[in-house]
Amino acid sequence: MVIGLLLLSCIILPTHARAAEERGRRALPLQEFLALAAKNDTVFESILIDRLPLAYRRDILLPVSDVILALKQQYNFYLDQDRSNPETSLSLSKLFPMSGTDVSLSYSKSSSALTAVDSSELELLISQPIAKNAFGKGTQLLDQIIGVENEITTYQIVEAYEDYLASLTSAYYSWYSAYENLKVGRVSYQSNLKLLDNIHERQRQKIALPIDVNKMQLLLVGKKESIIVLQEVYDNFTNIIAKAIRHDGKHRLAPQKPPRPAKQVLFSQDYEAFVQNSRTYQALRLLEQQGTLEVKKAADDLLPSTNLLLGYKLEGEDFGINNDESIAFAGISVQWPIGRSVEKAQHKLAQIEQKKTQLSNQNKYEELHTNLKNLYLQIQREKELIDIAEKKIKLAEAILKDEAENYSFGKVTLNDYIDAVNQVDENRFNYTEHTVQLYKLLLEWLRLTDKLVDEKILDSAVTPFQ
Repeated sequence: MVIGLLLLSCIILPTHARAAEERGRRALPLQEFLALAAKNDTVFESILIDRLPLAYRRDILLPVSDVILALKQQYNFYLDQDRSNPETSLSLSKLFPMSGTDVSLSYSKSSSALTAVDSSELELLISQPIAKNAFGKGTQLLDQIIGVENEITTYQIVEAYEDYLASLTSAYYSWYSAYENLKVGRVSYQSNLKLLDNIHERQRQKIALPIDVNKMQLLLVGKKESIIVLQEVYDNFTNIIAKAIRHDGKHRLAPQKPPRPAKQVLFSQDYEAFVQNSRTYQALRLLEQQGTLEVKKAADDLLPSTNLLLGYKLEGEDFGINNDESIAFAGISVQWPIGRSVEKAQHKLAQIEQKKTQLSNQNKYEELHTNLKNLYLQIQREKELIDIAEKKIKLAEAILKDEAENYSFGKVTLNDYIDAVNQVDENRFNYTEHTVQLYKLLLEWLRLTDKLVDEKILDSAVTPFQ
């Protein structure tokens, strides 16, 4: 009867073993881990820093709108005449990109070899494109393209942040799984080690056979082997977790059972919301919009460069424009390259890329629907397997309880008891595996449907140079 009570101790996790295991460890809950990782892991910083160049893309890619000051000064020496004089030109110009208007004010003083009188001129000129980039249309299209590209890049940054956050969360789940499996392995080993001591005692009393001792020793060797493997897996994930939070190593870390994601997956409802509001779909639509704008921009570039010219000119002598004459003028300037093979090719290429993007998006829409549908089926499967695993644990523990009592009375062999022990351990491992797998699948559902993080993370995150 004593051995029966001892065998029953294999069913319940010994409190002393668990307490010894927990001593010296600092519990690290999932939310605290993620907060520390977001603060300390420079991978997040390297992802978020990609948003900083977006603020400067318009300044780089759009036509320059600065006021341009140009000055030229030279001194002329007439070798066949006994005189010399300076020439000066000075101009201020400014382009208004969104209207295409170019305004310039210039002053020049020049001399002539035929006369000793220097001429001077002051001119105000307004140039307005009316065909290519008519009233800034081409620049406005370019500005819209840059805006779309910036939005797409922003979505990609959030996506990268979300992917890395998901990978860390998944690593935590795996860490917890390894921790629980290691505990099960150690407790099983300690429990059966006590049983071996009892069998040794029974052998000395001529109650147990030598073969029973060997069988128990073989069982313990297998359990020890399992612990070595489980310990290595746990240590690997501990290192990953410690790296993410930049742990100083002063305390040993241990996971807590993470809260089950509260997300209740309803496929039809969630998928409809995903199509209407998700970053993924918005980014795909922006790609199509970008293609349309690129085609329009390429079509605008096919037009001839045609500018209306309006101006006022004041001509006279010397620096002060003496004896001046004023002239108001209007005109047109046209540059029309014959053939325009490059621009035509670029227009055709833009049309091809637009069609290619549309086809690619259609394929991605179908792929996303299929992936989410299959993921939903996996989630439902894991829920059912968890229920089954719980029932199997209860049944296995009940069987072990009966086999322990039967073995204590000699009704069954040690083999029956060992099989019962292994069944309990295996079902506990399976329960942890399916539980963590469900967590990971729900995490993947949140990631794929863009519910794990949102664009606000860019506003709250701190990056260099802010």
